Amino acid sequence: MSTVRARVKRGALRPLEKSDLAEGSEVTITIVKTGAATDPAAAIRSAAGACKGPIDAKKLVRDIYRSRRALGPLRRPR
Repeated sequence: MSTVRARVKRGALRPLEKSDLAEGSEVTITIVKTGAATDPAAAIRSAAGACKGPIDAKKLVRDIYRSRRALGPLRRPR
């Protein structure tokens, strides 16, 4: 038994992850709505207090830019 997240698109369930099921396999699906899909504010409430302690926003921005410079220029695949 496994759990696979899916999104409804044009009335059909579209898996968000790959599965190891063989083509044509028959499965039983149990649908559980997630809070984020039914109530966007629920996702924000559930994440409240997730960080540990105050965040120094200026340091965070500096760290992000520093890590980007360390990676070098991003190249697009040809």
